Amino acid sequence: MSLGDQVAANLPYLRRYARALTGSQHTGDAFVRATLEAALADEQLKSSLAGGRVPLYKAFNKVWSSAYLEVASDDEGEPNHEHAAQDRLRAITPLNRQALLLTTLEDFSIPEAAEVMDMDPADVEAMVQEAVDEIDRESATSVLIIEDEPLISMQLEDLVRSLGHEICGTAATRTQAQQVVAERTPGLVLADIQLADGSSGLDAVDDILAIDSVPVIFITAYPERLLTGDRPEPTYLVTKPFQESTVRAAISQALFFGSSRPLG
Repeated sequence: MSLGDQVAANLPYLRRYARALTGSQHTGDAFVRATLEAALADEQLKSSLAGGRVPLYKAFNKVWSSAYLEVASDDEGEPNHEHAAQDRLRAITPLNRQALLLTTLEDFSIPEAAEVMDMDPADVEAMVQEAVDEIDRESATSVLIIEDEPLISMQLEDLVRSLGHEICGTAATRTQAQQVVAERTPGLVLADIQLADGSSGLDAVDDILAIDSVPVIFITAYPERLLTGDRPEPTYLVTKPFQESTVRAAISQALFFGSSRPLG
């Protein structure tokens, strides 16, 4: 496989990580683009990408870390939502969130994540635990689960409740989702793409977003269908089969950047 093909194969997942890290598809894609431009301008950096995902993410990390510091010191000229995202990142230790995303959403080992972040593995492991503790302090919200596999739906219900959230409803079809939302708008949606009656989870989510702005996490066995670059892509995307820690991290990210409703 050529270097270009290898980078292209990993690019959708780097873009997913960048979006989750920054809380914005536009901002995340800008950082990925800057990483590729840096590689084209530096032959040594470019050749290092032949090593696979770790050096690619490491190159991204260097660009993100440098740009993050610049943004932190000078926000002028950025849109308001970019200001808010950066303020939130500064407030809750972005390195912890980065360590958690690398080891859950991107499924790197602790040593691999440490190499990406250019840190000691013990420090990265501690950051992951700190990030988990931060997640547990998130405000509780109500969650709608749109999933046509009963066992997966039950697994997600148990996970959501273990994090202190409540289930406002479950749905296996677009119509069922509409019925749940007609009674109560959720503060967070977990949605599959393909539903029981052949309807689309994307359409079900569009129905909800037409009513109100709600954080959405797509959980699917076919992430490549959403990572094409041909249409607006979800910021939060978890691949089946999933690890519970991955869903936990995605929920934290979605609630952190989203407009979730507290219980009560």
